[in-house]
Amino acid sequence: MARARWPDSRPSLDCPPEAVRLDPAGLATCGPGTVPTGARALALGLKLDLNAASESELALLPGVGRDLAKRLVSAREEQGRFTSWEDVDAVPGVGAAKLETLRAATVLDAAAANGGVW
Repeated sequence: MARARWPDSRPSLDCPPEAVRLDPAGLATCGPGTVPTGARALALGLKLDLNAASESELALLPGVGRDLAKRLVSAREEQGRFTSWEDVDAVPGVGAAKLETLRAATVLDAAAANGGVW
């Protein structure tokens, strides 16, 4: 009797999340290329820059949704940028749980965007 086997469960990329780059075709690689941003970064498990992410990108985060994403972007535009997590927490609709999610999935300084989301 033949049995199907699940594909190997090893990760397809053997480098830390912060070393992932996109080649000219847009494929993730551990070699040279461009740093993924926005939805591509999120799909690869990288943190988003909260001061640069679009409404649609922020809406992809668990528990954020379109309405909160819109409020976050509006608040960011009014302030110029978020400089602290207290700024983010002051946005209506950001409670303790959502702030925890945002801190895990985003950064306030793009230079600090290293490591994976989860």
